[in-house]
Amino acid sequence: MTASTPTSPLGVACIIGSCISLQLGAALAVELFPHAGSWATASLRLLLAAVILLVASRPRFWEWHAQQWRAVITFGLTMGFMNGSFYTALERIPLGTAVTIEFLGPLTLAALLSRSVRDAVCVALALTGMLLLGINSYNGYPLDPVGVAFTLAAGMFWALYILASKRAGSSVPGQGGLAVALFIGGMALMPLGWQGSLTIMADTRLFGIALGTAVLASLVPYSLELIALRRLTPNTFAILLSLEPAIAAFFGWLLLSEHISGLKFTAILLVITAAMIQAMQGRGKKRTQPV
Repeated sequence: MTASTPTSPLGVACIIGSCISLQLGAALAVELFPHAGSWATASLRLLLAAVILLVASRPRFWEWHAQQWRAVITFGLTMGFMNGSFYTALERIPLGTAVTIEFLGPLTLAALLSRSVRDAVCVALALTGMLLLGINSYNGYPLDPVGVAFTLAAGMFWALYILASKRAGSSVPGQGGLAVALFIGGMALMPLGWQGSLTIMADTRLFGIALGTAVLASLVPYSLELIALRRLTPNTFAILLSLEPAIAAFFGWLLLSEHISGLKFTAILLVITAAMIQAMQGRGKKRTQPV
């Protein structure tokens, strides 16, 4: 069965909320790296978020059929390795450069799924903005090839995560699928981060930071993204995600007094333009969406 719906304002608002929450969570996560490492930080963050959401949603997962389980397991694995790969990359290359490279994943997905001139223009605008942000953040030193490889892997898993999240959200009602996926993703990374996880759990201050990171960088953003993907097409979702570095630049200016150069301002303007075009897509025109 199909239903004709325009681009959802709620979906757009959820993506913006997700981007803001992720930036706040990232500020906390960085504090854990020196004590526990990237894999432990990513693993424990997902597991703590899973526990909170499992208690809140109480999913009846024993009633799920095989197709639902496949969707949720795929969702969890892509989420886990997306986070683990990106955090590992951050230990080797600058954040701004890593974000730019990682966005090649969702933007490539958006390009492959584009079906109109409007979509193609939005992808081009967002990609140009990402490249300008990368140029602006590059410090002139050679990039660690291992860090670049992990960032490319994170971008690939991000694209797969978008498709898997869309499928899981359609297969499993409510937040139960996300709760189980968070648990699966966290457990998948635990063999690589179990020692660091013990370090965090043994220290009250570090555990508090990890709990805050779980809420701000996993629970809130992934819940909002799941809501958004139930209302937006994957290519629209991928393009709107390019707002994240623009929001990061704004928070850097607001909270850290970071300078916004002319190049960065131009990049942000291009990304916001692409997002606004996508946000207005479907107004006055209906699109068909599977139910």
